[in-house]
Amino acid sequence: MKRSGLIVGLVLVAAAAAGVWYVRSRAPEGAQTARNRGDGAAVAIVSAAAVQADFPVRKRAIGFVETPASVVVRSRIDSQIMAQHVTDGQFVKAGDLLFTLDDRDIKAQIAKDEAMLARDEATHTRNVADLERYKQLFIRNAGTQAQVDQATADERSSAASIQGDHATLDADRLKLGYTRITAPIEGRIGAVQVTPGNLVSANASNSSGATGLLTITQMKPLRVSFAMPENELPTLHGALAAAKPVPVTARVPNSGRPPVEGRLNFVDSTVDITSGTITAKAAFTNDDLTLWPGQYVDVEIIPETLTGVTVIPTVAVQTGQQGPYAFVIKPDSTVDLRQIKVALSDGDKTALTEGIAPGERVVTDGQMRLKQGTRVRERAATSEKPPQSTPVAEGARS
Repeated sequence: MKRSGLIVGLVLVAAAAAGVWYVRSRAPEGAQTARNRGDGAAVAIVSAAAVQADFPVRKRAIGFVETPASVVVRSRIDSQIMAQHVTDGQFVKAGDLLFTLDDRDIKAQIAKDEAMLARDEATHTRNVADLERYKQLFIRNAGTQAQVDQATADERSSAASIQGDHATLDADRLKLGYTRITAPIEGRIGAVQVTPGNLVSANASNSSGATGLLTITQMKPLRVSFAMPENELPTLHGALAAAKPVPVTARVPNSGRPPVEGRLNFVDSTVDITSGTITAKAAFTNDDLTLWPGQYVDVEIIPETLTGVTVIPTVAVQTGQQGPYAFVIKPDSTVDLRQIKVALSDGDKTALTEGIAPGERVVTDGQMRLKQGTRVRERAATSEKPPQSTPVAEGARS
């Protein structure tokens, strides 16, 4: 009985094996090939469309903000400060009153000059009359030539004295103007170094040891100085000679404020041989006081724009032994490994010159599981950022 049961079991196992062999032998050849290849299930990927756009060529550098003018205000006469009319950090315009000095000595000297001028004018009036009288006497043979010559000399001497008195009076009046110290430029005042009551000297340190009364720094406009590699010299020269001003932007790092725009206005005449760089400068109006003298900023200059190029996300670009490539999704939902030529990459966007046409979709996530001909399916992207074309003026494309 047991032997017959064993025989029945063997017969059933053989029948099952024969059934499996029959099913496999009857399966379609394409399905068998797919199982052997191991790609029967589509790979989930994220894709984005390639677009045609104008792509700005950006050159970046680190720069620092400079002021075109900074003036250390000093006294031009020896005197005492009587009044202070400004405070630390105040913005002033050219001509605003900063300090008033003691003017009593100079006013007394001016009064003395005016009295001397009046005396010399009276003497000159008398000498003119004497000269005329001696001339009349000489004509009537009642006087001598020597008297005429002496009267002429006296008249000229008194006239010269009057001219000297006017010059002295003008000089003292000018010194009186120095007792009112005004702002020579528009800008922001630094720390005021002296207070009323202190003695000041002409072009010398004040009593507190400072080198000036205060410093005024121009804040509007400002300029940004930056250095670029010497191989960018043709680019800078072309930008400087361009008919349309080349935009230069400056952004204060970690400030959260938008970048400010200026214009390139200077390229140095020599290359620094120690660093192999060329210095350039850009002017900024700085109306909102975003920039501050001595501040470091991130500088960006756009000397040219690539027109009508194909733009894809940078994450779609892969690197292989034969150079950069990208996976392009074909209409049958399989991928094509496409060799590409990169013109320029800028952040999350890359411009291409060959390999992909506008409108084709490229894989931006999931490339590690792909190869030529792999079937794919789209899945939802968590943070997809499709490339955006840069706005340009109408007619800018060639």
